[in-house]
Amino acid sequence: MKKSAKPRIVRSTAELAEYAGLARTTVSRVLNGHPGVKPKTVERVRRAMEETGFTPNAAAMRLRGKGDYTVGICMETLFTPPMVTKLALLQQRLRQRGVKSLIEVVESGRVHEVVQHFRSMQADCITFIGQFDPAEITNQVAMLKRLKVPHLLIDQSGIEGANTVTIDREQAMHEVVAHLYELGHRSFGLIGMNRPVETVRARLRGITSALAKHGLDIARDALSLDYLVDREHDFAFGREVAAAFARRDDRPTAFICVNDEVAAGAVVALKEAGLRVPEDASVVGFNNQDICLMSIPTLTTVDQQIDETVEAALELILAQTSKPLRRSVARLIPAAVIRRDSTGPVPSARRPRS
Repeated sequence: MKKSAKPRIVRSTAELAEYAGLARTTVSRVLNGHPGVKPKTVERVRRAMEETGFTPNAAAMRLRGKGDYTVGICMETLFTPPMVTKLALLQQRLRQRGVKSLIEVVESGRVHEVVQHFRSMQADCITFIGQFDPAEITNQVAMLKRLKVPHLLIDQSGIEGANTVTIDREQAMHEVVAHLYELGHRSFGLIGMNRPVETVRARLRGITSALAKHGLDIARDALSLDYLVDREHDFAFGREVAAAFARRDDRPTAFICVNDEVAAGAVVALKEAGLRVPEDASVVGFNNQDICLMSIPTLTTVDQQIDETVEAALELILAQTSKPLRRSVARLIPAAVIRRDSTGPVPSARRPRS
């Protein structure tokens, strides 16, 4: 095609690729700053952008050396290691693409103040990491959509009309229950599953449906003693709740814990009660933190696939820089069960009859 026949203005990556005579995937790699692209290809895309006046997204602005794109990141807390890891990795990936970050940690009930601050700083996209009050975050998402301000929720699902990226916690619990069921376990202790937040509710839905799949019932075959201990879901919480379980004659043979710290505390309490892990009781954590490898035995857990989560989040953030999404997007990232030494066959004396 002769140059004069080509459009002088393009509005999408596909049109830019056609103008430059390159594959769309190649142009996308250049605009998103992927390594391994030949310098002459980068220059070809740069020249096409200059000739057509293509409206750049953040990566393209970096390529052209013009302008800044800024993402406001609103954090629920900095006390949860996986959230901090997601924040650090997201900021790193954004920086690699020439995108600046504004970061705020917000108290419950004050999200609107942070959003207002980000807007006053002309943030081009506002991202939320963590579990916020559903009513509050729903209102903020609705307001951002009315103003056509790009947004993204990381680790919070169930918000109508929101763009979200989160791991599939229901699927994770299906895999955990299947793993324990294969080992012969038919009675389960749930530790730390009493928080009224969607991340926990999703796990309970997964446990409920997974048990039903195997002919079990959560009301009959799973037990929670969380009500006995009123404190944060930390090592001490897991230790105290597991100690209460250990004193019961109807003690479950397997324990599913809300996080790895709770699971590590549960292991200590069970051992203090004279029980062996996993010979007498199996324990599963969640998050795949470093404490899993420090625990004796090492902890079976669920890995949050943080790298995949952040990559999906980055893709959605950058996708909104050139044009608004036509409809809300909900990305579920498959989790992975990491099998280690804290889970084993059910004790022979309590093995179900075949």
